[in-house]
Amino acid sequence: MQFKDYYQTLGVEPNAGEAEIKTAYRRLARKYHPDVSKEAGAEEQFKAVNEAYEALRDPQKRAAYDQLRARGYRPGDEVHETPGGFGGAGVPGYDFDEIFASGAGGANGGFSDFFEGLFGRGGFGAGHAHRPTPRGHTRAKLAVPLEAIHDGSSVRISVNGKALDVRIPKGIRPGQSIRLAGQGEHGDLLLEIEYAAHPQFEVDGRNIIYTLPVAPWEAALGAAISVPTLGGKVELKIPADSEAGRKLRLRGRGLPGSGGMPAGDQIVELEVEAPKARSDAQREAYRKLAEAFAKS
Repeated sequence: MQFKDYYQTLGVEPNAGEAEIKTAYRRLARKYHPDVSKEAGAEEQFKAVNEAYEALRDPQKRAAYDQLRARGYRPGDEVHETPGGFGGAGVPGYDFDEIFASGAGGANGGFSDFFEGLFGRGGFGAGHAHRPTPRGHTRAKLAVPLEAIHDGSSVRISVNGKALDVRIPKGIRPGQSIRLAGQGEHGDLLLEIEYAAHPQFEVDGRNIIYTLPVAPWEAALGAAISVPTLGGKVELKIPADSEAGRKLRLRGRGLPGSGGMPAGDQIVELEVEAPKARSDAQREAYRKLAEAFAKS
């Protein structure tokens, strides 16, 4: 399998902080998202960006990747896994008991062989460290797409080479567990839920945070814009005289409530973006705009 430079994919330096990595991910995910991008190869670029962020957003994954990268591998170099897995080849410290639901890896789901070889995915094969509970059950983390959390739908995982459909309780919280009877090595399999990284949304409690790029005239004059939510697109009215950073609330459009708690909201933060001038007429419009604001 071929080595991947995840820092290069996100366009950041290896010493980049968490905030810089997240900013780069959000910018590139928005640029290449299959629903909006018309660039050739956008879907593959989107999947590559999502995989890179999945590897670097978690401190343990990032530490394991950095140790492998420190051996001098460059993009395209062949990396050969030892019989004990990469963990046995000098990448210690990472808990390999982690399962990713199908679809959590980006467009159409799926991570590369390199990612799976380094971190493990879809089961407990050779080189994956198990953590039996005192009762002999097996624990693992399950990264679930936000859409499945919102809808209460099923996700498919692979355990010991066997495909399983796991029903996700609607609104389940991170840290809560799902028990699969008899699916562990010596008993039940306890899946601890975590939320998979999403290219458009961030989670704040029950609320969903979404950054909406708007044109200067949309912010100044007001507009009605179609906005994605976990439950589908809705129309959002942008008030006139809005500024960058203004937050608008879509009530009840966050994650569902559980245990008697109400549903969260979707918070839409406006990001004013000036489009690139691509014609003489557009450049002239910018000149007139500059003159108009210079006189005010």
